[in-house]
Amino acid sequence: MNLWTLLTAQPVYFICLATLLGLLVGSFINVLVHRLPIMLERQWQREAQEVLELPVAEHGRFDLALPASHCPHCGHRIRAWENIPVLSYLLLRGRCAGCKGSISVRYPLVELACAGLSLVVAWHYGPGLQALSALLLTWCLLALSLIDSEHQLLPDVLVLPMLWIGLMLNATGMFVPLPDALWGAVMGYLSLWTVFWLFKLVTGKDGMGYGDFKLLAMFGAWGGWQVLPLTLLLSSLVGALIGLCLLRWRNASLGTAMPFGPYLAIAGWIAVLWGDEMYASYLQLLGI
Repeated sequence: MNLWTLLTAQPVYFICLATLLGLLVGSFINVLVHRLPIMLERQWQREAQEVLELPVAEHGRFDLALPASHCPHCGHRIRAWENIPVLSYLLLRGRCAGCKGSISVRYPLVELACAGLSLVVAWHYGPGLQALSALLLTWCLLALSLIDSEHQLLPDVLVLPMLWIGLMLNATGMFVPLPDALWGAVMGYLSLWTVFWLFKLVTGKDGMGYGDFKLLAMFGAWGGWQVLPLTLLLSSLVGALIGLCLLRWRNASLGTAMPFGPYLAIAGWIAVLWGDEMYASYLQLLGI
């Protein structure tokens, strides 16, 4: 009996494996969230300097692999046993092994969140290609949400490949028929694009970024046009509720810029996984 046969015969093993994999991916997401914005900023600076014919600043290699992970306080290189998801944080008691400086609790929380979300996806779909595809989507959404919350940026290098992957998967009807996915991508982009320009015409200000258009288009490519109304409704409600709480907590004004991507990611993830069940329950409630 090979591994896949075992996982198919015993779904609980698949769920446990997906959860463990989620922990490992969560550790990588911590690296991605920190380094990708810096990589993009350096690339933009280099391109601008070339266009303006200015001397190009030289930086040492900086990507997802190098330099090796190290303590931001003392530069202590993090060894393999210090980089075990969650466990190393607990063993080190949240302190650097070199200088004893504090390690942000965000790192184990991201790892646990990724593991928990992976468990939910594996439980929802069971062993199969749908679950593996949904895991990839989930991990990407977690990374995008963290980057947007910190930098108000939804990188094209993450969003656009996921959009194309959704279309390619649905070419085989993985989640929805290809026509639904194609029109979902088109309508997802155009709906927020239209809202953006209407808001700008009325107020003269930008209400959201272009990354939000692409993110909603990505959800349309994965879940079809059917997930778009629920995604927009849930993201608006969650965004309004959390946004008001944050404004009150931070004592900020209503004009303070806030990222919409995390709310869109949460709502879209829910719509892709449970949209059909939620629509069915709503119609049953109405007696239709």
